[in-house]
Amino acid sequence: MTTTTEKKVKHLTTRQKQYLKGLAHPLPQLVQIGKEGLNNGLIETTKRELLNHELIKIKIASNSGLEKRDTAESLAKMTDSTLVQLIGKTIVLYKENPKRPKEKKILLPKN
Repeated sequence: MTTTTEKKVKHLTTRQKQYLKGLAHPLPQLVQIGKEGLNNGLIETTKRELLNHELIKIKIASNSGLEKRDTAESLAKMTDSTLVQLIGKTIVLYKENPKRPKEKKILLPKN
């Protein structure tokens, strides 16, 4: 049985992930996870930024005390987004926004 959360998350092909990694490279970090960890405010901010940008970078601060892989996977799950990349302490998340203007949407390559 699948939940509504699982239905929203888009599964990306390797080619699509590679494409998104290339787009994410020059992006600035929009969210930083500090010593407060994954609190409600941070999750809401991440959701809002995903709606605005579809593809975002998140930095895990050294003082957070969080394990990066678990944090990245948890944040992706809590925001109904897809973990594109975890490199160092930088997380890249993607979530398609169907309401975003067509000219601002990220168009993924087909398979």
